[in-house]
Amino acid sequence: MKNFMLFFAGIMIAIPSFSQKKSFYDFKVKDIDGNEVDIKKYKGKKVLVVNVASECGYTPQYKELEWLYKNYKDSNLVILGFPCNDFSEQEPKGEKEIKAFCQKNYGVTFPMMSKIVIKGKDGHPFYKWLQNKSENGVQDNEVKWNFNKFMISEDGSFQGYLPSKILPNDRIIIDWIMDR
Repeated sequence: MKNFMLFFAGIMIAIPSFSQKKSFYDFKVKDIDGNEVDIKKYKGKKVLVVNVASECGYTPQYKELEWLYKNYKDSNLVILGFPCNDFSEQEPKGEKEIKAFCQKNYGVTFPMMSKIVIKGKDGHPFYKWLQNKSENGVQDNEVKWNFNKFMISEDGSFQGYLPSKILPNDRIIIDWIMDR
């Protein structure tokens, strides 16, 4: 009987743990006003996730992001802006100041989220999902600077990653929105 128990214990240890991976829609984040946002509310839409900063050389991309949102929100697009101070402290402001800056300087109407940590052990689980193939099922993507873009399909699957230098009005993004 003792040998059977040892054998059985060995089998139990050898069986891998099958935990269900999180999907894009399993996350909740805070918006720029501090309200909880269930990402499920974006089911059925293409989502462009962008880490933003107000004191970056790429900050003028807010203008193109707003243009993209105004021109394609009726084509099922939503843009989620996530302020981040991880890169050379280029987003030192608080949420109220960020919101005012975006509205005053760029007329931002797309959803802005609360300031978020992207890198390191304190990185938000949402951004860990975006950056790790083991979580998103497609590819690893290291966010190296502000205004990186992640494309998520209507069914919540990871579609692609674009670095900061790719402008929001680039043909790659327009073609993705229009399914070309």
